[in-house]
Amino acid sequence: MHKNRGLESILNEAVTVLRTGGVVAFPTETYYGLAVDPFNTAALERLFQVKKRSFDKPVLTLIKEEQQLELLVEEIPSLFQPLMRKFWPGPLSLVFRGLHSLPPLLTCNNGTVGVRISSHPLAHQLVAAFGGPITATSANISGKSPAEHAIDVAEQLGGSIDLTLDAGKTFGGKGSTIIGQKEAHLVLIREGAISFNEIVEKSGKGI
Repeated sequence: MHKNRGLESILNEAVTVLRTGGVVAFPTETYYGLAVDPFNTAALERLFQVKKRSFDKPVLTLIKEEQQLELLVEEIPSLFQPLMRKFWPGPLSLVFRGLHSLPPLLTCNNGTVGVRISSHPLAHQLVAAFGGPITATSANISGKSPAEHAIDVAEQLGGSIDLTLDAGKTFGGKGSTIIGQKEAHLVLIREGAISFNEIVEKSGKGI
């Protein structure tokens, strides 16, 4: 991202890339992520190719606000509501039952979709400028270290992506915690920046 360009110009360019099926790297509160339009199957295919990612692994998404959940999910489980109030925006991804209309690549054919609201200002501005959900899978080759800085993105992905929004170093550490639901209990899918104990304490239910 060029320092001498205004933020609005940069975001407009990023939105154009996304709307034409391109891939944008951007910072989150944990690591850099890769954004494509999650409703564009061709863009999702390219995302998997860029990351050399197995097609049996679903892709996380970002939304601007809770109201955008209706674009992705069938319903909001009651167990998730206190977690959304407490931890959104932040590094907590919740796995919902996805709408039947979602591309199979997004849900990995299992009917679910992971969603969160990022607390990173630039990530939030990108989602807002795009006007809908974007993907937020990590900006790295699958199996390699996640990217803490734009230079890490360049070293791993090089010219295979269309644009990088460089906001300096991210916090790194652990990625987002991923939580699902089984019957009346929360399920830990991936331990991350927020401990499962803290999440269970807030909700009162877990396994």
